[in-house]
Amino acid sequence: MSFLRNTIAAGALLLAGTTHATDITMANGSVHFSTPDSWLGIMETQGDPELRVFQVPDTSPTGSTALARVTVTVKQVTDVNEFQQYVSGFTVKAKGLTGYQPGNTQGPNSAAYTAQENGAQFSYLERYWFKDGHAIQLRCVRPAQSQAGPAWKAAFDKGCDAIAERLK
Repeated sequence: MSFLRNTIAAGALLLAGTTHATDITMANGSVHFSTPDSWLGIMETQGDPELRVFQVPDTSPTGSTALARVTVTVKQVTDVNEFQQYVSGFTVKAKGLTGYQPGNTQGPNSAAYTAQENGAQFSYLERYWFKDGHAIQLRCVRPAQSQAGPAWKAAFDKGCDAIAERLK
């Protein structure tokens, strides 16, 4: 009897520690990804472009003054040239941010940089894909330094990387 009880207890603990995901569909079903349930959908637009913004909660004191967020934007484009113009437009906007400093990119069609927001230093990672007639941008923005610590930063980055894998 104790084996069964221990097995059930272990299973319950395992399930309690599982991160659930919220499934998201955009662009009339052609773009799919998931976000952790703890991420809060704070903005959504329909049409072209279509946009989804998620706040990634930071319960430390940093979180009360700095909004960590992940944005997915999808726009219809006709060809690779239009896709490249889409990416270039975001690049120009990024370079215009206060305190813009380029960082190490993670491959083609990506940009990493830091900039200032409300007096705080933020880290940005943008990734782009051209898929099924759509330009897709994933933009992950978090405070460069958070009092939430390295575990929070790692979870944020892991969530962004998981979305990137689904958007490829």
